[in-house]
Amino acid sequence: MSNPLSRLATGAAYGASQLPRMAWYVGHGIAMRQLARASRVQGGRPPARTDKPTPDRIRLLADMAKLLKADLENVEAGIYPFPIDRDGGPWDVLERSRLFFSDLPEVHRRRESGRTSEVLESGFRGKRPRYYLQNFHFQSGGWMTGDSARRYDTQVEVLFRGTANVMRRQALPPLHEVFAGRDPAGLRLLDAGCGTGRFLDFVRQTWPRLPVIGLDLSEAYIGEAKSHLRGRGRTRLMVAKCESIPLADASLDAVTSIFLFHELPPKIRHGALAEFGRVLKPGGRLVLVDSLQAGDNPAYEGSLELFPQNFHEPYFSSYVKEDFGRLAREHGLVHRRDVPAFVSKVMVFDKAG
Repeated sequence: MSNPLSRLATGAAYGASQLPRMAWYVGHGIAMRQLARASRVQGGRPPARTDKPTPDRIRLLADMAKLLKADLENVEAGIYPFPIDRDGGPWDVLERSRLFFSDLPEVHRRRESGRTSEVLESGFRGKRPRYYLQNFHFQSGGWMTGDSARRYDTQVEVLFRGTANVMRRQALPPLHEVFAGRDPAGLRLLDAGCGTGRFLDFVRQTWPRLPVIGLDLSEAYIGEAKSHLRGRGRTRLMVAKCESIPLADASLDAVTSIFLFHELPPKIRHGALAEFGRVLKPGGRLVLVDSLQAGDNPAYEGSLELFPQNFHEPYFSSYVKEDFGRLAREHGLVHRRDVPAFVSKVMVFDKAG
């Protein structure tokens, strides 16, 4: 897109679509923190603390701007089309906002009391692995209920100040590298831990003829993904474990996993990586998008300590220390590079040919 006027128009349209969206979720975050301060009781759980550096507002805004610039440059380079976030109509957005705020008192209660396994008491015991049956983020229902699935995207966008979808899209350039010049209809991609299907939607926007498979342990989240991806052909969704994928050896050209690995205990994390290596074809590509790790960015070291204190994330501390390059080698995968994307990073691997 070399025409200056076209670039100007695209940039203006991009800003008009992304900036109001970000402002909406930033506003939610401000309101959430004010409500939390107002409801904190004397003698309750002490506030999260860290002695390590955290980014100030100017640094946060600069890094968010850098992420948006990369997103826009990918569009201008033709790596993926102008993104459509598909948040729904005004009533859909307001209903998800209502669900988000209505759960905050329960989130606060669990955070203050340290109760993190109430989902076990709600009839789900034995229906999923024990590591999965927790109130992640302190939210009601864990990952197991329809209301949880409907509030999840709002919750994550609030956490990331409206940049969650932008960070998800940064997994598309490494796929573009290996898909370029090939017929997408003859390829297959698996998104492990697909959740509500937001990343798969961007994949389908980019490669409409690419057959894709979404895998998640939550029937409720798969149901939400089916609703979000309605009308998108060549899409198969299944309830299954990422550490035991019901697909044949060397049957996939690409595997992606977005915001999943920090929520897996080490043993399961290692098993999932082994499964990704098993189902990929020789030369196939694996793309992981997840949190920064210890040592990635000194300005955010304190944020990595605060996150699991503020949000129930029992496996995060082990995730930030995980050596993915070493694990990859154990399963026939070559670690190509890491690319920072605000508070996340894109990890790129190839299966040995």
